[in-house]
Amino acid sequence: MFKNSKGGIGVGMIILLVVFGVFLSVGFMLFMAGMGVYNKNVDLTTQFNAQTKGNTVIYDKVWKILQQKAGVTNQSADKFKEIYSSIINARYEGKDNVLMNWIQEQNPTFDMSLWKDLSLSIESQRTEFAVVQQKLIDIKREHDLLRSKFPNNIFCMILGIRELELKLVTSSRTEKAFEIGVDDDVELFEKTSTPPVKNTSQTEPKRAKVL
Repeated sequence: MFKNSKGGIGVGMIILLVVFGVFLSVGFMLFMAGMGVYNKNVDLTTQFNAQTKGNTVIYDKVWKILQQKAGVTNQSADKFKEIYSSIINARYEGKDNVLMNWIQEQNPTFDMSLWKDLSLSIESQRTEFAVVQQKLIDIKREHDLLRSKFPNNIFCMILGIRELELKLVTSSRTEKAFEIGVDDDVELFEKTSTPPVKNTSQTEPKRAKVL
């Protein structure tokens, strides 16, 4: 079957070799494509995790700055977690007084003459924070494209590649603005109502003496 009458390779053998070669080539190309998707996922996931770690480092930097320059104690660590998103996003919301009010609450003896140096230190961390956030968004977008485009999406399903979980540090005000499409100017610290102070500089008109 596989040899002709002269003892050479027959037509059937040639066809078999051709078919085997085609399957081998296709299998090799699929393997290389799958390996490329796998390696791309590893690269993006590694970058994503590194940038996420960068957010944690910035958080630690801001906390140490407040401890060293504003005299905030360790007892305020839990409250700092609650106010962190407002502090780090204050530049975009125009609410830098949030940080000032919080410091005065935690350390009433804070010297306001040091505020300029402190605000500059915090601002540098905000800039670094914004860069990290944007990198996370870009990596997430590239990874989503890897998972959604054909034929990479098939390899992702076979390899069990899941979506990256992106947790951006944002304030409730920003989230609300995106939900309703309106950004109203609201105070993050409610002002306590105080009774009006009587102006003592103005005296009541004197009554005329009755003779």
